[in-house]
Amino acid sequence: MKKLSGFQLTLLAVFGACAVAGVLIFAIATSTAKSSTVGPVTIWGTVDGPTFTSMIQNAANTYPALSQVTYVQKNSTTYTTDLTAALAAGSGPDLFMMTQDRAVPDSGEVALIPFTSVSVTQFQNAFIEGANPFLVPKGVVALPIAADPLVLYWNKDLLATAGYAQPPQYWDQLFDMATKLTKRDDAGNILTSTIALGEYQNIDDAKDILAALILQAGGTLTTYDSTGKLDSTISKSGISSSEPAVETALRFYTEFADPSKTDYSWNGSLPKASQDFAQGNLGLYVGYASEEPLIKQENPNLNFAVAALPQIRSASHSVDIARVYGIAVARTSKNIAGAQAVAATLVATANSAAYATAFGLSSARRDVLSLTATGDQSLFNAETIVSYGWADPNPDKTATLFQTMIENTTSGSMLLADAVGRADAQMTQIISGQ
Repeated sequence: MKKLSGFQLTLLAVFGACAVAGVLIFAIATSTAKSSTVGPVTIWGTVDGPTFTSMIQNAANTYPALSQVTYVQKNSTTYTTDLTAALAAGSGPDLFMMTQDRAVPDSGEVALIPFTSVSVTQFQNAFIEGANPFLVPKGVVALPIAADPLVLYWNKDLLATAGYAQPPQYWDQLFDMATKLTKRDDAGNILTSTIALGEYQNIDDAKDILAALILQAGGTLTTYDSTGKLDSTISKSGISSSEPAVETALRFYTEFADPSKTDYSWNGSLPKASQDFAQGNLGLYVGYASEEPLIKQENPNLNFAVAALPQIRSASHSVDIARVYGIAVARTSKNIAGAQAVAATLVATANSAAYATAFGLSSARRDVLSLTATGDQSLFNAETIVSYGWADPNPDKTATLFQTMIENTTSGSMLLADAVGRADAQMTQIISGQ
């Protein structure tokens, strides 16, 4: 994620404004905000340490309650393992950053914020739909601070050569585009691809792309029943009453990896989708907004732009998916009240905006997203506004579920409906802990 130099002064001002006015988000911070200190609070995360530390230190000059807050940057590849071990040993942080897909499996490690302090209505009025996985039946797992939506990257030169001046707005436009843009050699090997869809291993965000297609088709993957129990909804219907939304989405997703189809555009022998796009061999690439600077760094000469994630033409509203970052209070913290106050301060309107800017993300707050933005950030914010999410019981195991469902279909080892039925059974097993 990119850093923004000079943002600290702005953040200092907004922290000071919050302190002077006593404007802290939600009731949980009200009493402690009046104190000169909240006590020692340690935050763990994977974002840049110097940037986050400077943010806290500069804010503490005006807001003494943050004077004992310490940020520790952890290795992103071992973060979950290190955090779990530290919390089990009682030596972990007071606050830790988490993404929305960790809300369910990590809820047992969190001091939940009760709905008497932050109601469901307050939460949903303040934050995007994509943050709802942080709401579990007994309370709030984490307070959202930033989001990273899926977007469509497009190669201007490749599309222009095929006769297209603009990227697709709707998924069904890909059928025609694939027949004109995809190029093969005499042996049938793909030289230039239209879009990376249909496989799992070499598509960077295959799970999230397919999940977005399922949500767009009106489906869900899990839901809480009236007793607060999480259930699988993979086999439930979506927009079309004739088949489950997961079948509709999976049929479309795997269409482009079928060599017998005229829109065949991708296979498992090709490079990683992000790499293929950066090398100029892929016309359309679905990835996260935070990847834009990485693509530019990989190939400064690539003539590309960013567009909204395509939609289903018949849908009543736009749907995207985002990776949402939240701040959770560790159950083992010896300063839970102080940690809650710090978390609430960090996700307040101005601070959330400053954090998102510093790390090249969008805010997870509705009021920040409603403000005027420029350039690609305007698009990223718009996509964040329409982002949705789902309660993932175990992101590692459901990743395997998605991979199996996709590969059972593309290999022909199972009929599409059978692959979906098996995935439904697997999701039920994952939820039950089997």
